[in-house]
Amino acid sequence: MHQTMMKKFKKVIPVMMAAVLAFVSVPFTAMADSSKVVTLGANLTEEQKKSMYDYFGTSADKVDTIEVTNADERKYMEGIASEAQIGTRTYSCSYVEPTSSGGIQVKVANLTFVTSSMIASTLLTSGVENCNVVAGSPIEVSGTGALTGIMMAYEKASGEELSEDQKATATEELVTTGELAESIGQQEAADLMNEVKQEVIEDGLKDEDEIEGAVNDAADSQNVSLNEDQKAKIVSLMKSISQYDYDVKALKNTLENLEGKSEGFFSNLWNSIKSFFTGGDSDGGIINNTNDSILGDNAVIDSTIDALKSKDSGDGESFWDKIVNFFKNLFGGDDEDASDNSDKGGTSDDADAPDSSDSSPDAGDEAPEDGTDSPQDDGTGSGSDTQENQDGQGTQGNEGQQDGTSE
Repeated sequence: MHQTMMKKFKKVIPVMMAAVLAFVSVPFTAMADSSKVVTLGANLTEEQKKSMYDYFGTSADKVDTIEVTNADERKYMEGIASEAQIGTRTYSCSYVEPTSSGGIQVKVANLTFVTSSMIASTLLTSGVENCNVVAGSPIEVSGTGALTGIMMAYEKASGEELSEDQKATATEELVTTGELAESIGQQEAADLMNEVKQEVIEDGLKDEDEIEGAVNDAADSQNVSLNEDQKAKIVSLMKSISQYDYDVKALKNTLENLEGKSEGFFSNLWNSIKSFFTGGDSDGGIINNTNDSILGDNAVIDSTIDALKSKDSGDGESFWDKIVNFFKNLFGGDDEDASDNSDKGGTSDDADAPDSSDSSPDAGDEAPEDGTDSPQDDGTGSGSDTQENQDGQGTQGNEGQQDGTSE
């Protein structure tokens, strides 16, 4: 039966190949008028800056680079975040690639207060619809200022100026979600905020009572308890978000990706099929070029793409595995085995696919200061990208950082 099906499939291979080659000859992922931009925290050492280029899988001569200062972060965070959250130093870095489709995909490394899902959702609020983002630091930091650099990079890379009001609202959303995560959990906070935001935008909710009802419904569906202060902050935030016009299709695309829904996956599936034939990167673009080993074995890493690749179909094999294995088998992956077994009177069984559903480690809540000085620390503050407990773990290759002490 298997061998017969393979013969039938191979009859349509020429037609399928012709269609695929026709489509892949058209560049429809990267924006023709955009570039790739890296942002570097101003308080990093030169060695740490180099390590971040290496982590991103690029170099200074291949991208535009922006240095982000604490003053840049204060522009959006003052009046929204506390002084402790803003701090006096900037360590977060980012790598941004605008795209023309696929929604927003984010990977974060060593950011403990914010997650990839939080950043992706808040970028939607800022007015971004499609892009790939890597945000990280060579040392563990809170990451509260990461969004500032990402928005700066997106504007430079795309040539598009985002609304100042929407950028401020996006920053408020990141801080509100991060604070909520400290009491109910990071994933729960992100899911709740995304559910409320989707209902507010899709249904055009503007009345405060209607928005409060959406918040209550989301809390019930997520099985979390909110106090009155938390509800008030979410309602106020969503009331601000309701003022702006958003592309509902783009919103759903990214939010479904964050939830790991198959609908969101299928919206990006063609890019994955294209990559199978061309040998290029699958969804995520620059995200696929990161080198996690640069940050060491203890790096805290998570990505929105993990939700797609770990979406399980119920029989132990992820949906992504099924797609990949289908195309491998379709184009002769186990044809010889089938032929050999046929000669012996038997049938061929597909080999077990490796399990790709391993989830990345949770970023965890922001750890308390342990008195260890951060790089260039003069004792004036910890910075909005607050350095976390190092326990002697320095960035690989960064001289002077191996024992976690200041230079």
